[in-house]
Formats: sequence, structure tokens, C-alpha cells
Amino acid sequence: MPPATPEPTRPGAALELLVHGVGGTTPERMLDDPRTVRVTGDATAAIYRRTVDQHAEREPERFTDGRPVPEAYCWCNLTSGNGSRALWLLLLPFMVVNLAHWMRPPAGRRPGPGEGADTGSGPGAGPRSGSESRSRSGSVRLYGVLVRLVALSLTVLLTAAACEVALDLTAWQCAGSARCAEERSWLGFMAADQGGWWSQPGRRLALAAVVPAALVGLLWYLSNRTWSAYEAQRPPRGDMDGDGTPDRELRPALGRPGFWYGRRLVARLRAAHTAAGVLTVAAAVGGAAARYDRHAGGTVREAVGWTLEAALALGAVVVIWVVCRRGRSEKRLDNRLDRAVVSCLPGASIALLVAAVLYAAWSRPGWRSTGTLPGDATFSVITLAQGVLVLALAAVALRMHRRAPHARTVLYGLGGPAVAMLACALGGVMSGGVAQRVADWLDGPATPGTGDDPIGPPVLLSWQASVIPVLLLLLLVPAAVLVVRTALTARRLAPVVEAEYEGEQPDVVRTRRIAGTRARAALTDTAPVMAGIVSGATLLLGAGALVGAWVSGTVPGKAFAGGPPFVESAAEAAQALGSWLIGFGFILFVTWGRRAYKDASARRTIGILWDVGTFWPRAAHPFAPPCYAERAVPDLAWRMSSWTGRTGGRLVISGHSQGSVLAAAAVWQLPAGTRRRVALLTYGSPLERLYGRWFPAYFGPGPLGALHREVHCWRNLWRRTDPIGGPVNLPAEGGKPEVDHRALRDPVVYGRTHQHPLPEPILGHGDYQADPVFAKERTVLLDRLPPALPLPAPRTGLSSDESQGSAGRSSG
Repeated sequence: MPPATPEPTRPGAALELLVHGVGGTTPERMLDDPRTVRVTGDATAAIYRRTVDQHAEREPERFTDGRPVPEAYCWCNLTSGNGSRALWLLLLPFMVVNLAHWMRPPAGRRPGPGEGADTGSGPGAGPRSGSESRSRSGSVRLYGVLVRLVALSLTVLLTAAACEVALDLTAWQCAGSARCAEERSWLGFMAADQGGWWSQPGRRLALAAVVPAALVGLLWYLSNRTWSAYEAQRPPRGDMDGDGTPDRELRPALGRPGFWYGRRLVARLRAAHTAAGVLTVAAAVGGAAARYDRHAGGTVREAVGWTLEAALALGAVVVIWVVCRRGRSEKRLDNRLDRAVVSCLPGASIALLVAAVLYAAWSRPGWRSTGTLPGDATFSVITLAQGVLVLALAAVALRMHRRAPHARTVLYGLGGPAVAMLACALGGVMSGGVAQRVADWLDGPATPGTGDDPIGPPVLLSWQASVIPVLLLLLLVPAAVLVVRTALTARRLAPVVEAEYEGEQPDVVRTRRIAGTRARAALTDTAPVMAGIVSGATLLLGAGALVGAWVSGTVPGKAFAGGPPFVESAAEAAQALGSWLIGFGFILFVTWGRRAYKDASARRTIGILWDVGTFWPRAAHPFAPPCYAERAVPDLAWRMSSWTGRTGGRLVISGHSQGSVLAAAAVWQLPAGTRRRVALLTYGSPLERLYGRWFPAYFGPGPLGALHREVHCWRNLWRRTDPIGGPVNLPAEGGKPEVDHRALRDPVVYGRTHQHPLPEPILGHGDYQADPVFAKERTVLLDRLPPALPLPAPRTGLSSDESQGSAGRSSG
């Protein structure tokens, strides 16, 4: 977007654009003033100024001391609104598998000094042969296809769990059992012994299909609504530089025009996943009737059943083809929509569901519901497919990592497969938790599937519940190791802390507290190891549960009956405890999520992982919570482009924690002409410590080095007591100084002094602006920027920003 040409009259002002981190805050706290005014934006995300600074561009004499005009960008409502947002936490497996898409290793060799980042699309770092380029591009595409298939399996798993609860446990088993139906009067009209119109199994299944179909419809509605609000936000630049000329420089991935514009892909995936969910419901309803007709005979009904199942199989093939066919388009803004897919695929699947419902409702007087629906086969196939896909994903990731190895990349490039495995485990816990709790409620006091007239979920879900206690016991070992290691590290750091505060009188309690804070902050760096252990153990135990269910064909408590008493008792205890834990875990998860959006302290606790997860666009799963960065990054980039273009002034964008990631992403999106007038100040930043290690293709050494070269000046502040932020490890290059400041002291002083008569707190991740170094480094950055161009002459009318500010609401 070409900036407006400023009119030369008076020296221009400087602007500091503040971006807060996770957990949210208020503009009053960010600007340290109770009277603020909204300059531009809406109730969801907006930019605020102090009321006295509302028309700062017209009053440059107030800023002759070099102070910048502060303004705050508040984006917390993009992720943490009212309590109903807790419902998004039910879609956590979808969010986690979407993370796996972005965790792939870089596609090529590690860029050297002065080279661009090779991320697998477009020009890479240095020359390479055509076959090598095709191989790397093929690896990137294959990685994306595998992650999208894992995501599709999670949609099928969630729908299958809803079908298990509504169709199998309720309509098939409970309504078909005289004891269960008698105890629940609301099932009386469907009870098999009542002989009513709804008493036939097929009609009960057809009626119960409303529940999973409504769930799929709700997911489609939420995805479509958020797609219109988030994916449709256009970035400020297309293929044009700031002066109106084509921008042909090599761009890292986050700087490409279409990176924050996933409109086409999300619409395509939404249609495919909606169709997959609807087809799953249709298969559950129509498949049971078709199996009965094949055993009972009847030429017409049997032929209709075969035709319906063939149509469902064809629909499944089309869905898989749509998911695999197209990935993200980032090199340009892709405004097209695959309307044939978006409109026809869900419609065709709904038509098949209606046909399946009508076919199941066909009168079959001799049909009786006994045992369970064939859920074991369904869940076993899903589990096996997920395991195979995760292993294939691991093989591709290892191959890519070997081409561009880096010591800081987590788990040797296996971070994505590990997280994909955790997403599958979360999906299994949530689906199994719902099924186990409903079965426990319907079956009375007995453990699901073990009573005299058992009503229980598929055998596989009981086996998966049984391995949860084993998994928790295994995790006690690394947890104990971490506790001991942290204590030893704190003891080792004690003399280091006292040496840093040379000349102070040692205080054992004070030293221990500072050293302990540093040691606990270092636990963040052990997260990859814990994730790898949990993921590997989950894969092995899940495989054992699958084999156990296939071989035994019954729940663990019965599978070991007749064996050694100790083994039988242990199996029964594991099944009972696991059934309770998986149901309790699901309920705890929902209540915890609800509390997180009502209690600020709880929101801060989980806000880190949540904001990391929803930072990334929906590239793998369209039902994941929406990406707030697709609104926030264009907001920031538009503001920087418009303000510098209109005023010709200097601008420093100042980002804390997650705000530093948004700031860096916005700077990447700026035209080159605008980037020359922008400085970047980050503090408490996870750019390298978390994002660089977990997302090396997008924030690894190559992309961050490219950002260092492109932005005019950049400074990063960090503390050793910070559990989130850290150095970005970018050395001096091309005449530019090192990005990282030396570690800030925390606390600022060790003991009591005349300037600090009371003990100073250990700040950790917060209050970086309270350190005197902050203002000093901000001034240095502004001094290094090119001199501000002259401002337009004062006039009677208001500027565009001032007009918006005067229309905003004062919050003070």
C-alpha cells in the first residue's frame, strides 16, 4: 500500500506503538493514565492514546525532549471474551493438530550469512538443482497432506463419539434393554418392549441421528461465522512495495502477501470436514440397517443397502481427495473460492444422510437390537489410521530435519509428529470420556461393560481408559527427575547470583529466592523432552490397547479373568480407575475452561498455550478456534503503514511476550519503504525460545536473521528469571549491532538502598518498562532511525486519525 506523501512544514513526532502479551490488559494500564481515548478500531481490538495525546501530531512542541507519543494496541478480546468462549476449549484437539502443521522443520539447508530463509516455497537460500528443489517442495507438500489427514481423522473421531453416545448407548442399547428403558421414562416411547412406531431399531437410530448431525451443523456454523470475521481480513500489502513498485525481494514465509489470508483453504476444508462428519452419521445409521438386510434377506432392501454404502464410500473418497488436493497459498492473495466444493460437497453429504435416515426408517418388524453397534471396528480403524499417519509424519519430518539440522530445533524435528500424537490422544480422551460417563450413567453402579446386562462403550475405549493410570505412573518418573534437577540447579545458582550483586551483603533467603526463580524459569526448556516422553508413551500404550481389544474382544476386566489373581485384580482396577479418570478429566477440562474465561489469574495460567495455539492460521483443521493474528497482524501493519506514510515520522513498535510475536509478524508484512522507518523493541519475547525452537521453518535462525537484516533496528530485552522470554541469539551483522541486550537484573537491586529503601520484587516475565534500561534502549532505537520527515502544516480540520479519535469513546 503506497504511503501518502507528507507535506513539508515542521519536524515530525515519533510514535511508540505498544502491544501487550497474553492474558490481556487495559489501555489505562498500558499507557499509565486513567484517561484514554480510542483512536481507531472497535470493541474487539483497538488502538488507544492518552486523552492529552489525542492530537499529538498537531502539537510537536510538547515532544521536543525526544519522547515518543505512546499508543496502545489492545487485542485481548480476540482471544478471551465472555464465558461462552470457553466452548472453544472443547475444540482443543483441533487446535493442537493445527499447531502440528506449523511445526515442520525447514525444507532446505540452513541459510548462511546474507542468505534468505528457505522455507520450501519460492526461491530458497542459494542455488540448487531442479530435482533437489522438487524433492524439498514435495516433502513440504507431503507433510501438509499428512497433517490434514490426521486432522480429518479427528473430525471423524468426534462425530463417531457423538454417534456412539446417541445411537449406540442410548437408542440401540438402552432403548433395547427393558431394564434401562424402564428406569428412564424419557426413553419410554422408543423402548423395544412397548411396540410403538419408534420401537424398531432402525427408526430409533434415525431419530437419534439428530444429535450428531446437529453437532456437525454447529461446528460448520462456528467455522463459517469466524471465517467471515477473521480469514477475510486483507493484509496491507499485496505484491507492491511502499513506493508503489513491485516488491520482488526474497521474503520469509511470514512476510508473504497471502500468509495471513487463508480464505480459500479454510472454506475448502470446512466443506470437506462438514461432509466427513455428515457421512459418518449416515454410515452409522444406514450401515446398521444394511447389515441387518444382508442377513435377513430381501432383495430390494439389500440392493438399496449396497447402493447406499457404495455412495457413502464414494463420498469418503471425494472428501479425502478434497483434503489432499490443495494446501495453503501464501505467495499471493488468493481471493478465489472453490464454489463447487464449498457448496456441493456438504449438500451431497446431507442428501446421503437423508437417504440413510429414510432407509433405516423402513419397517423391519423382526429386527431386534442386541449387543452393541459395530463401534469397535470404527474406533479401531480410526486409531490405527492415526497411528500410521503419525509414524509417516515422523518419517517425513526426520528427513526434512536432516537436510537442515539445527541444535535448537526441538526433538530433532519431531515436534510436529509429537504434537499430532498428543492431539489424537486428546481426541481419544474427550471422546472416550463422554462415552464412559454416559455408559456409566445408563448402566448404573457397575463399571461400563461389566454388569449382568451390560451397557457399555466399544471395547477399545475401555482398553484406552485402562492405560491412562499406567501412563500417569510412567510420568511420575520424569516429573520426579525435574523436581530434583530444579532443586540442584537452584543450589548451584546461589553463588552465581551473589557474584552478580557484588558488594552487597549476602542474604541466604534472598539469594535462595532469586536462584529458585531462575531455576524454575529454566523448566520451560525441558518442555520438548516432556512432550516427547508423553507422545512416545501414548503411542506405545495406545498400540497396546488396540492389540488388546482386537485379541481379547472384551473389556480388560474380563480379558484377564481366570488368570493369576494379581493380574486380574490389576486389570479390573485399571479399567475402573481409568473409566473414572477419563470421565473426570473431561468434566474437569470443561470446568477449567469455563473458569479460565471468568477468572483473570486462571486465564493467565493457560493463556500462554492458548494464545500460541490460536496465533497460527487454520491450515489443517477448519473447526479449530479462529486465528486472532489474522485480525491483529493486519491491524498493526495497517497502522504502521498509514501513520508513517501520512506523517513521515519515526515509529518504534514495542511488543511484550506474545505481543512481540505479533509485532515481528506485522513488521514482516510491511513494505520495504515502511520498514526503513520502523524500529522493533521486544521484551519478555518467546520469539526464539519457544517459537524458534518449535516452529523452525517460520521463526528459526534463517527467518529471524532475515528479519534482523530487513528491519532498520531491533533490540531485545530479557531476564534470566523469565520463564517465557529469552534472547533471540542474533549476532551483529552487516553493520548492525547484536539484537540482544545483556540479561537485565532481576531484582533491580539485591537489598535495601537509599534509592530503594524497600525490597524490590522479582519481576520475572512482567513489568519490563519499570526497568530504567527500557526507556534508554527505546531512545537509542529512535535515534538510530532516519530523521523524521516534515509534518503537514496545521489546518483547521482534523487528520484522519484525529477524526477517528474524536469519534472514539473516552474511557477515563
